[in-house]
Amino acid sequence: MENSSSTPMIQTFDLSKKFDDFVAVDKINLSVQAGEIYGFLGPNGAGKSTAIRMLTTLTMPTSGTATIDGYDIVKQSEEVREVVGLVSEKMIMYDRLTARENLRLFAKLYNVPKNEIEGRLDELLATVNMTKWADEKIEKFSTGMKQRINVIRALVSMPRVVFMDEPTLGLDPQSTADIRHLIQRLRDDQGITIILTTHIMNEADILCDRIGVIDRGKIVAEDTPSNLKAKIVEKGNTVINLELVNPPADADSKFKTVDGVISAAQTENLVKVIINKDDAYQTVVEAALKNGLKIHNASVAMPTLEDVFLHYTGRAMDAKLVEKPSSGRRGHGPHGMKPRGRIR
Repeated sequence: MENSSSTPMIQTFDLSKKFDDFVAVDKINLSVQAGEIYGFLGPNGAGKSTAIRMLTTLTMPTSGTATIDGYDIVKQSEEVREVVGLVSEKMIMYDRLTARENLRLFAKLYNVPKNEIEGRLDELLATVNMTKWADEKIEKFSTGMKQRINVIRALVSMPRVVFMDEPTLGLDPQSTADIRHLIQRLRDDQGITIILTTHIMNEADILCDRIGVIDRGKIVAEDTPSNLKAKIVEKGNTVINLELVNPPADADSKFKTVDGVISAAQTENLVKVIINKDDAYQTVVEAALKNGLKIHNASVAMPTLEDVFLHYTGRAMDAKLVEKPSSGRRGHGPHGMKPRGRIR
């Protein structure tokens, strides 16, 4: 990651979005440096995608604003679109066209100079090991192969900032590893700033230089993955994993008033309990038995980003909120963005 004391590549100022009475994004303030991978960590409906739609000029903020590479997303939206790329959860490609034809189409939409297009496409295809299939129709590709093309489609305009919304969702393990490796190379080799939204804890831990935990539209914690995890166990705190047999949906509530327990949250049969007393382990086990909970396994664990999320939000990552869709998209072209102007 490139550290710089200059103006941040991305900066938000009380950025907010409301849909009627629903607050999707609530006064978030970010500062992301050039060459940094910054992760939005949160469940579906937490506000991640809405924040990205605002930062890529696809929807207007209700209040507040942001700058990308010094350009205001509201007042200078055209300039913002020239420096950003977007890998959305939905793949935007045409099955009856070949991989090269798809990329060529988007290159023309982004006004890439004609004499640069083919060379640039060759380079991008080679980057994701897709040269061999460049002239095969997209409809023949696996999901992983399509996602590789989806990623480099966002790079044809040579953006300085790339937003990636759940880029490995639904991929097989090998394709997931390939996409993660590509994300790291984009930062390390090209200095591209990346905003990554994900609900996959391990992915965020591996890839992100810093993470913002977003819950109900607010950033409730922000730091490096290692620092976030370290804060969970500071002052002698301990994480206990309780695997229960057929527990009720509110099993975690049985521990929240136990002496020494800081927080407890449940994901299916697993209850994670954070304690701050050495003797609280036995107390937690006794509380489970007293409340008729059958323990399959109990263990002390090192903290994970899942524990970080549970600690700051009091609930599991798979607890879904309703994130309302935007009322419309601004602009034209792929993903509602209007590609135009000089190539950076």
